[in-house]
Amino acid sequence: MSTPPFDDRDGSLWYDGKLVPWREAKTHVLTHGLHYASSVFEGERVYSGRIYKLEEHTARLFESARILDMKIPFTVAEINAASYAAARAQGIEDGYVRPVVFRGSEMMAVAGNNNKIHVAIAVWQWPSYFDPATKLKGIRLTISDWRRPAPDTAPTKAKAAGLYMICTLSKHAAETQGYADALMFDYRGLVAEATGANIFFVKDGALHTPIPDCFLNGITRQSVMALARARQIPVHERYIERGELETFSECFLTGSAAEVTPVAEIGPYRFKPGKISETLMNDYSEDVHRPVSAVKLSA
Repeated sequence: MSTPPFDDRDGSLWYDGKLVPWREAKTHVLTHGLHYASSVFEGERVYSGRIYKLEEHTARLFESARILDMKIPFTVAEINAASYAAARAQGIEDGYVRPVVFRGSEMMAVAGNNNKIHVAIAVWQWPSYFDPATKLKGIRLTISDWRRPAPDTAPTKAKAAGLYMICTLSKHAAETQGYADALMFDYRGLVAEATGANIFFVKDGALHTPIPDCFLNGITRQSVMALARARQIPVHERYIERGELETFSECFLTGSAAEVTPVAEIGPYRFKPGKISETLMNDYSEDVHRPVSAVKLSA
């Protein structure tokens, strides 16, 4: 069954302070964010009526906007409330939440100081990012030709739309070759992340994950590290060189979309999804579905 285009769906989304009919949430073709990538966003999931780590995601949205010199014209509390309002409007208790902040069309030049800052929040049904039938077997990754940029060449601590251009190119190339995703190295040639998820490796019962100094320190990444430590699984954040990939026994990705997804292959390197990957995948599933009576979709 084909997926309907995102501009032609029933229901409503939250746009600049109010719920509007989904099909009427329009922006002009000369919107600054389209031409100059003056846009930041978040990727969140709602489980059983609770938006997982909403406060952390909203805090990062505001920080990303600050880094791109954009002042969000709403408070943190208003954005949090709007996120639930958007989910309620669609009647979705399990799905994906996408807040986006972008400059409007008042100016069309590199400088966008006088452009209005717009905020929209949409919620839709979105199943597992990777095929659930093969998830436990582990997905296949190729190695991207693109590298994550140095922090003095791009705003790498922001979840900025422009930073995903090379991710899209990498993902397209991977899928064309029959892979699910691609591993990206950084500007130094060190292991960085996948196109939209952080990466972990297992060696001798411990986790090893790259230091996020030129890519996002993912919120799911932080959650999984906490879950691992709660089980007394050692976690090592360190620089990882390409030659080390052959020394790891397990590998998995983490992200709001990817959740916890085991990896069986990265180019010539092979991994066997095992106990630690499966344990953390199950622990994360339990964590996101943990009921919180204080915050409900129907509230």
